[in-house]
Amino acid sequence: MSDETPPLLSPVSNIPEYTVSEISGAVKRTLEGNFGRVRVRGEITECKRYPSGHVYFALKDEGAKLAGVIWKFTAQKLDLKPENGVEVIATGRISAYADRSSYQLIVERLDYAGVGALLARIEALRLRLDAKGLFSAARKRALPLLPRVIGVVTSEQGAVLQDIRTTLARRFPRPILLWPVPVQGEGAALRIAAAIEGFGALPPDGPIPRPDVLIVARGGGSLEDLMAFNDEAVVRAAAASPIPLIAAVGHETDTTLIDFAADRRAPTPTAAAELAVPARDDLLADLANKAARLSGALTGRLQAARLRLARAAAKLPDLPSLLGTASQRLDDRAGRLARALPAYLTQRRNRFERLATGLAAALRHLAAERRGRAMRILARLTPSLLAARLRERRTHLAGLAARLESVSHRAVLARGYALVRGEKGRVLTSAASIGPGRAITLELHDGTIAATTHRARPLQTELPLGDG
Repeated sequence: MSDETPPLLSPVSNIPEYTVSEISGAVKRTLEGNFGRVRVRGEITECKRYPSGHVYFALKDEGAKLAGVIWKFTAQKLDLKPENGVEVIATGRISAYADRSSYQLIVERLDYAGVGALLARIEALRLRLDAKGLFSAARKRALPLLPRVIGVVTSEQGAVLQDIRTTLARRFPRPILLWPVPVQGEGAALRIAAAIEGFGALPPDGPIPRPDVLIVARGGGSLEDLMAFNDEAVVRAAAASPIPLIAAVGHETDTTLIDFAADRRAPTPTAAAELAVPARDDLLADLANKAARLSGALTGRLQAARLRLARAAAKLPDLPSLLGTASQRLDDRAGRLARALPAYLTQRRNRFERLATGLAAALRHLAAERRGRAMRILARLTPSLLAARLRERRTHLAGLAARLESVSHRAVLARGYALVRGEKGRVLTSAASIGPGRAITLELHDGTIAATTHRARPLQTELPLGDG
């Protein structure tokens, strides 16, 4: 026997052998071939947007979860922005991802899952924007009475623009500046928001006239058709518009979020045009009515003023008659005064003469009476009494003369003093007030001496020295 061990033989099998790539490719072809384009309903979860622009998420329901991806070029065109918690219907293709041995839905379109989901989404956005003050009544502005230019944001195709033009032509023709936009579909919301912002950015005095009022309008449609006017970008653009804005989206029963942000909401595009301009016939009728009322009021005021003037004139006296009477009275008084003044003067002169005569007689009588009284008094006095009276009067007179002499400056001069007089005879009493070279006069008791000063020296009083 040989010591060599025989080689091991492979087990014989009829199961085909595949590579990993072959299996992954077969699974991918099976999924894509059997399903093709599908619509999948579910709630978005694990949503994440990568820097590349691709969006990865998952759709889930009560029993399973399906991975999904939205490529960058598709994500840019979607009206619905994928967010966690939103129930959607995703349209796309089922494909496999070999690197992870997983399958996924490549999404081409996203729609809200039914009216209920759309309404819930709209209501949530409304509450959030309302909390930020975008729908506050305090920020609503009044529309201009008669705008010069009206800006319109709508589709250039369809009956909406024609309805607005017809209504304006019927009520009060005004120039229209149209900014055409798509009103539904992919990218409509961004185009509408850009149009509103573009009108607001126009300079007031630029080459393109800036509208005084904006009308954002479209015709009726389903809730999905009106979703562009529920977009947050459109609502924010309407709220921030510097131009007063009228929203007229859908029919009268349709309500979109732009209605809350607009300054005025119109049920239809035709009603929006009626809000934008007044009816010319109504203005003319109102103007005629006000003119008639003003004319009637002025006529009434004029008649009332005339009536008051007539009543006041009736109460006034007859001025010409009063003037004639006063003039006649003045002439009469002047004539009487001319006659009465000479007589009055003569009467006063006679009375004065009588009084003067009586006064002279009375004075003569009084003087005679006083002389008689003095004579009677002298007759009663004796010579001795008269002599005593004379001595008494002489003594009293001598005493008065002695007192007068004692206070006279001449008595002082007689004792060796002199009176110094300056120019013009003014008495000088201070040596400091007399400068050198001054002419002075010294008055003594028996005459005056003229002198000239040399210098002044203050008086020094020497006290006697004591023994100690």
